[in-house]
Amino acid sequence: MSGVTDEPPTPMQADGRQYKNDDWYAEDLGAASFVDCTFSGVDFSEATTSGATFERCTFHNCSFGSSVHTSTAFVACDFRRCKFFDATFDGCKLVGSVFSECTMRPLTLRGGQWQSVTIRGANLSRIDFTGVDLREADLSMSDLSFAVLTKAQLDRATLRETKLDDADLRGASLDGVDLSVAQLRRTKLDLMGAVLLAELYGADVTP
Repeated sequence: MSGVTDEPPTPMQADGRQYKNDDWYAEDLGAASFVDCTFSGVDFSEATTSGATFERCTFHNCSFGSSVHTSTAFVACDFRRCKFFDATFDGCKLVGSVFSECTMRPLTLRGGQWQSVTIRGANLSRIDFTGVDLREADLSMSDLSFAVLTKAQLDRATLRETKLDDADLRGASLDGVDLSVAQLRRTKLDLMGAVLLAELYGADVTP
């Protein structure tokens, strides 16, 4: 016997490190763990993660084009001027993360927890948010035209000046949401959503 094993490599772990202009194109980062790390100009294009954790990390001018993330957590992270063109987030957790001046579409989402994320003034049109947990998210001034939000959890989300033209909110939970401050044109609502909107405009809805 040679003693050689086929055990998987130990996942990468880092705490407080800074990465600048690193090329991680098509890298399989697996279940890597990064805490309080800063990534500047790092290329994550076509990279993959599975069960990875990024906690309180900062990403500046990074590219996530065509990257695929499965059951990965980006908790309380700060994304600035990053590109997510054709990226996929499958069952990921992005609680408390902030996106500023980022290119967010096209983007593929399969469920996941996006509570308390801040995505202001972004182009999110035509993205499918079906079943995504967006409770207490701040989507102010973002463009969600033609977006699909069926069965999404939007409770207490902020939609101030959010463009919802032709968006589909049927089956979405909207507890504590002020739809009157959003831009609604041909927006699809189920009966509960329509009643909520009517009440916000002062209607007395009775059975």
